[in-house]
Amino acid sequence: MYFYELHESDDDLFSDVLLAHDAEYDEQEFLELVLEARQAVLDRFTEDSLIEAVANQLARTHGFVYIDDAQLRAAVNVSAHEGETVITPVEERRPSVPAEEEDFRTLLVDVEPEEQRWRDN
Repeated sequence: MYFYELHESDDDLFSDVLLAHDAEYDEQEFLELVLEARQAVLDRFTEDSLIEAVANQLARTHGFVYIDDAQLRAAVNVSAHEGETVITPVEERRPSVPAEEEDFRTLLVDVEPEEQRWRDN
């Protein structure tokens, strides 16, 4: 799993979004995907921020996983002081990703006999 980050800064407020993908993209490839997604959503997004819209577009078109608060199951406030490392309540949210039984995927791999012989040698 590879992780990617988007940043946006408006009026001195800096925010970021994390994305994950099972494929590795170099910086230039990822930039091209982001520019394509940005162009697709720029004039019509309904999310709270442009980076959220771009993240959702990348999820729809290129299989990225947008890591947002809907996936958050536990949060812990870590402190250097003894006894102050505690669980921070996480608001229950409906997951934005389908349940496992709703998100079944298959992959068919057709191996040519010549390729199989090459691997066996």
